[in-house]
Amino acid sequence: MPSDTKSRIQAVARELFIQQGVQNTSLRQISDRLGITKPALYYHFASRDDLVRSIVEPLVEDIERFAATRGPGDARELLEDYFELMWRHREVIVMMVRDLSALGHLDLGARMFEWRRQVIALLFGDEPTTAQRIRASVALGGMSDCAVEYADLPLKEVKPTAVEAAAAALALP
Repeated sequence: MPSDTKSRIQAVARELFIQQGVQNTSLRQISDRLGITKPALYYHFASRDDLVRSIVEPLVEDIERFAATRGPGDARELLEDYFELMWRHREVIVMMVRDLSALGHLDLGARMFEWRRQVIALLFGDEPTTAQRIRASVALGGMSDCAVEYADLPLKEVKPTAVEAAAAALALP
């Protein structure tokens, strides 16, 4: 469990990264906002990359666990669970989308495509057709976009429509 100071640093950094982008946010700005010294910040995080990694890692771990532990089953339930995962991490997704180049060192682009391939295999099996892959990409990407675009609305308002639209894109009954 992260210390209170470490959690506060992550929260302020996430807020600034979303507002300004990762590259445009200095550790000085983060420490000033918190009212701590820069060395105190370095006590918890060796670098900005280390801080970014600590913010993104829970999303990475959750997606990897989701893709690795799910078995084939009800596609609609999988979509609902996937949407809730994206919703839970919507601030981090906004941060990543805002400054993709700054996150390149985390190799997230390749990892995200691999996660998507794993979820598509859960939906359609190990050898989905091109049409199934395209429909799944639209469905999964659209749900991620909805989690970000409509983050100010209640989950119970966004989730049913996002899941229904994804199910329609997948041509589910």
